[in-house]
Amino acid sequence: MARDYYEVLGVPRTAGDAEIKKAYRALAMQFHPDRNRGDKSAEERFKEANEAYAVLSDPDKRAHFDRFGTAAPGGGPGSGDAGFGTLFEDIFDNFFSAGGRGRRSRAGRGEDLQYELKITLADAAAGLETKIRIPRLETCEACRGSGVEPGSRLETCDMCRGAGEVRRSHGFLTVAQPCPKCRGAGQLNRAPCHQCRGEGRRRAEHLLSVKIPAGIEDRMQLRVTGEGSGGVNGGPPGDLYVLVHISEHELFTREGADLICDLPVSFANLALGHEAEVPVLGGTTRLKIPAGTQPGEILRLRGKGMPHLRHRGHGDACYRVVLEVPQKLTAKQRETLAAFEAASKEERGPLASAFFERMKKLLG
Repeated sequence: MARDYYEVLGVPRTAGDAEIKKAYRALAMQFHPDRNRGDKSAEERFKEANEAYAVLSDPDKRAHFDRFGTAAPGGGPGSGDAGFGTLFEDIFDNFFSAGGRGRRSRAGRGEDLQYELKITLADAAAGLETKIRIPRLETCEACRGSGVEPGSRLETCDMCRGAGEVRRSHGFLTVAQPCPKCRGAGQLNRAPCHQCRGEGRRRAEHLLSVKIPAGIEDRMQLRVTGEGSGGVNGGPPGDLYVLVHISEHELFTREGADLICDLPVSFANLALGHEAEVPVLGGTTRLKIPAGTQPGEILRLRGKGMPHLRHRGHGDACYRVVLEVPQKLTAKQRETLAAFEAASKEERGPLASAFFERMKKLLG
């Protein structure tokens, strides 16, 4: 018995023409011999799909199949179904680089380029305008991008007669492929430009001024429209993307618009309070450390950080307090600290008191 053509295409018996066509296209693309060279099972599936579509795409043949469960005499592939042949042309166009039927356009957009620019944190904070040198392809001035020697012109391809493609018959199939002689252009350049060797573009270096906005962040990318490589055969130029890298700072790390700095402070200055000289971008300033400040606390100088990129104002300069414990003590320092410890034995701070309280509860 003949296979159930609906089962072959994976569609219900109520499927409309569009659904049948869509299912067939998917199977034909999946099991086409050019994509499954040497695979006999894929070849059989491809033939089955062809046969099923040839029947179900024809109203009379489909009606006969629905009634008797077999194809009508003379049915199946190769019976002269115009719609079936057109569909195959559409499918096979997808296998080749021409990307469609008819002459391939010679004009094309130029390539986008990327330039990596390294700047300092201070540059990112202030913003800057700098010049960069971009290697790129530019439109050949001699032939104005045509690729043809001045005074000459392109000739119509004698193989495809200007169509840009050739068609070959394989049984009941007609396959369209880009013309191998003109590569789908439909025209031949028999007098290529001596300056660009027929490419229509030449390698060059371009000096360009770019503006880096204040507050830009690491690995942000700026787009400069039209500063990529020149277009092909009169096509528009591509764009330039400037990828910004910000060098690591010796003192600050960045969190958004805030700047973070580890600030070493002695025990005495934390306990008694202190006014320290601290760095900011572009100089130094004074920071008040309140008496009793704990290690790890963050002290802020409002508005001394990075500018916000998309709105007004600045972030903060943040100083993370780091307790600096001396590694060596003089005899006098040791004596003084011992006296302080003795005077403090009966007075536990809140952190120590809370810790020992939790420890007692844990140990019962």
